[in-house]
Amino acid sequence: MKKGLFALILIPFLLFYAFPVGAVEKEERKWQDETIYFLMVDRFNNGDSSNDLDINVQDPLSYHGGDFQGIIDQLDYLKDMGFTAIWMTPIFDNAEKGYHGYWIEDFYQTDEHFGSIETFKKLVKEAHKRDIKIILDFVANHVAPSHPWVTEQSREAWFHENKGIVNWENQQELENGWIYGLPDLAQENQEVEKYLLDAAAWWITETDIDGYRLDTVKHVPVSFWEKFSEKVKETKDDFYLLGEVWSNDPNYIAQYDQAGLDGFVDYPLQEHLRTAFAKPDQTLNWLFSNWERNKKIYEEPYLMGTFLDNHDTVRFTQDIVQNRQNPGTRWKLALTYLYTTPGIPIVYYGSEIALNGGKDPDNRRQMSFQTDKELIDYITKIGELRRTLPSLTRGTMELLYEEKGMAVYKRVYEDEVAVIAVNNTSGTQHVTLTSKELEAGKELRGLLANDLVPSKDGKYKIVIDREEAEIYVLAEKSGINVSYFIMMGIVYGLFFLFIFLVWKKSRKKRT
Repeated sequence: MKKGLFALILIPFLLFYAFPVGAVEKEERKWQDETIYFLMVDRFNNGDSSNDLDINVQDPLSYHGGDFQGIIDQLDYLKDMGFTAIWMTPIFDNAEKGYHGYWIEDFYQTDEHFGSIETFKKLVKEAHKRDIKIILDFVANHVAPSHPWVTEQSREAWFHENKGIVNWENQQELENGWIYGLPDLAQENQEVEKYLLDAAAWWITETDIDGYRLDTVKHVPVSFWEKFSEKVKETKDDFYLLGEVWSNDPNYIAQYDQAGLDGFVDYPLQEHLRTAFAKPDQTLNWLFSNWERNKKIYEEPYLMGTFLDNHDTVRFTQDIVQNRQNPGTRWKLALTYLYTTPGIPIVYYGSEIALNGGKDPDNRRQMSFQTDKELIDYITKIGELRRTLPSLTRGTMELLYEEKGMAVYKRVYEDEVAVIAVNNTSGTQHVTLTSKELEAGKELRGLLANDLVPSKDGKYKIVIDREEAEIYVLAEKSGINVSYFIMMGIVYGLFFLFIFLVWKKSRKKRT
């Protein structure tokens, strides 16, 4: 009885002090609103022991047992953390020890270690029930050395001459050379082109996936990607194409933007992110400069995939550990920036538990679900804010202050204003914002640590502890709402009258 009474009394106050989301109405979801979880199928979760073929969890170069059913079993885990899309490594039938999926032997079959296509279709349906989109990794550049085509004389023209890449600055070598000894497909051959385009369209119509992450984009001619983009987008509306162009030159990457690809994994930004957040007292200026550059170069800069690490890089946690820092603290700061700036955040599996790892294959360790939940809880919190505040995914971006790692920036969408403060320093920081940056006479309501910063004399004085961050929304001052309290007085009066009558009736029954 006491607990129920307390809850009834508490609810009006929670409603009254709840953070505002402005007058922005709920709009149709766009790709820039997504938050992507990137997982390696074999290393994520084993949900079906019947396909555990040649499993050796002690060998980092062998299959470990992850499969489609394992992903299905953890969909609620991903949804609860706020992820709205899953990017998966290639699922097509692979060569021996092709646990990673990039040694394809058959473009129309699922790998037997992962499960049947029927189970994959179930995975897509179950994900869609939870409003989670599925992005598949598609490889158009090469096949496995053991692919039947390689030894078929009739398909000799399907491949470029067996030569490695010597000059990585030569575009012709990049497009024709064999990477790591993998047979390089000749996309200029019309039969090859048709096969790849048909396969890409088939998976969309057959399984209802929502996007492709395109592997080794710079090793395939731009002309092919133009036709590929056209084919898949006529197959399904709003189909997302995320290109991997491993380069730190955004002008080089942008040439593929013109081919119809929607966004790219932002390698130039990734380098700055790791440098900035691996330890405190590092400037954040380069991060904001990167955004200004992206706005000028890319047609849809909000569709860029922003990330800290992936299956081809050393884990970000290793950078942190090598700098003798706390992984949880460093990850929280970095993810706060990732979730509150333009672009689509891509979080590599295991980041939520600060999984460590060096170079490939050490960066592909087995996922664990029996770990500390502190970082998971934090990701859940910022994930919820990203979903509920459209300014964080669609808003303008304006840097208000940055000095030696302390940054304050503003996102504005319609009448919603979010202010993000990131203290990437080893000391408490004080920042004063004036009416030039924010409208005076209001208050900043913190949504992470519940900080409240009122406007005084037209200024907002923000205080952030070392290695902490806060996400604020600009709102009207709370004040005293007389009509509200009159209404609540009536409600409580009727409530206590009801309690009194119930008590009186029960007393009569006892008598």
